[in-house]
Amino acid sequence: MLEGSSSSISIMGCCKNQLGKFVLDQGEDTTRRIYYASSALTYLLAMVSSNMALQWINYPTQVVGKSCKPIPVMVLGVILGRKSYTWKKYVFIFMIVVGVAMFIYKDSKAAAAASSGGGLGLGEVLLLLSLTMDGLTGAVQERMIAESKTKSGHMMLNMNLFSIGYLAIALLVTGEIFTFVNFAQRYPEVLTKMLVFSICSALGQFFIFLMVSDFGPLPCSIVTTTRKFFTVLGSVILFNNTLSPRQWLGTTFVFSGLTLDAVYGKSPKKVLVEVKASKE
Repeated sequence: MLEGSSSSISIMGCCKNQLGKFVLDQGEDTTRRIYYASSALTYLLAMVSSNMALQWINYPTQVVGKSCKPIPVMVLGVILGRKSYTWKKYVFIFMIVVGVAMFIYKDSKAAAAASSGGGLGLGEVLLLLSLTMDGLTGAVQERMIAESKTKSGHMMLNMNLFSIGYLAIALLVTGEIFTFVNFAQRYPEVLTKMLVFSICSALGQFFIFLMVSDFGPLPCSIVTTTRKFFTVLGSVILFNNTLSPRQWLGTTFVFSGLTLDAVYGKSPKKVLVEVKASKE
């Protein structure tokens, strides 16, 4: 047991040293701390709302509903993040909106069944709250990049530090820390799984924050959303979550819009950059 603990500590120490080196190599961080604090809070609220929504809606609905994450990121990026986009991007995002609306729309029978269960609309409200928080997170990150050219290592380190603080307070206030301790005592194997999950999550975050800092929150949200198609497909195949023809059509709209945006969404910007470079 001690052997396993020492190896776990050494792995965590190695990851910490690599993260520290990664951050130091990126120079001085001039980003305002209020940006880190607010983006960490909205990120956590988005995640909690999304997970809670699963109590009232099935997993494919939650996944495809979250696929419209680029919409609030775009809207709030324009309003709060001072961004501008081409008309093509608005069209492609509109396709995603239509697809998601078709997917989560409830037939009269389904709505009646949900009403009798006492959960009508609550899952969808939580999804909308989660998407709003996603949009706020993206808008704040846009401000970080525009004002301070925030690097990925600085963003990752500080957002995680603030997240740890928020979660520590929440655990103490709600008393869930004691519930977790009792659960871990009954099922100690969960600690190993949590360690593996944390390491994988940290490694994945390197690429996520690198994309946010170099390309922006909207492209990052589009890229991460495209993988959800395979998640939905896997959920349908493995757990027998059947989709109606209308929902499959909505799914096609969603990912068609994402694909078109990935192929054509950035071409005008590249042309503009080349024109500016030639003038200089």
